Amino acid sequence: MILAIAAIAAAAAAGAPPPSTAEIASKVECASRQGVEAALCLAMLHASANRYADAAEQFEKAAELSRVIASTLGDPRTDRALAAAGNMWIAAGQPGKAAFALDKALAGKGLEAQQRGEALLDRARAAEAQGDLKTARARTSEAAATIAEDPFYWYFSAALAIREGDGGTARTAIGRALALAPSDPLVLFEAGHVADFNGDQAAARSYWMRAAGSDPGGEVGKAAAKAVEMLGVTPAVKNEAIPAK
Repeated sequence: MILAIAAIAAAAAAGAPPPSTAEIASKVECASRQGVEAALCLAMLHASANRYADAAEQFEKAAELSRVIASTLGDPRTDRALAAAGNMWIAAGQPGKAAFALDKALAGKGLEAQQRGEALLDRARAAEAQGDLKTARARTSEAAATIAEDPFYWYFSAALAIREGDGGTARTAIGRALALAPSDPLVLFEAGHVADFNGDQAAARSYWMRAAGSDPGGEVGKAAAKAVEMLGVTPAVKNEAIPAK
């Protein structure tokens, strides 16, 4: 009860809405844990509330705590927590901090198979956000060994290729993404960009109309509808959702 009253008072003092009963209960649950587990609990709580920078800081705290108590730097919890911190820093719009955390995670031995591939892809995303396209492509290529069946991998590769000015690679990559997730609005939206980049406005219009139709009212759907309108066509199908794959 004391913790709940303190949380409400702190929110009021900061001018923020008071925390929900569920959030207070979650904080109480986290407070009942110790060390690494407490930090991981708070990190997940912040992430679920879209407080990405706070989540990243707690993941980094968990990594440091696990390093202190570990016999070697290869403790899986250390590297996994650092990788999670990197992901949260990307979401928070701080790619420099993301790159630092991910480089430390990838230097260890705690990430294996798909976990390592996802961390490599996040490192590529951080590099792309910083304008370091060479590093972004190198890390993307490394990630292919373990996450080539992830449509987001190919989506990102296509988007990166456009920034690199490589229409052929972009076309190949988005083709793989479409094969894996043909109805995903984000993939369809990027397919439109790839087609437009390669000078095929008819295909771009088609992909954007499908993206608008598969995500009516969503941010991607709205952006796709706007892209079609910029080509001089009103996407009449944007409210007709395409069945999910």
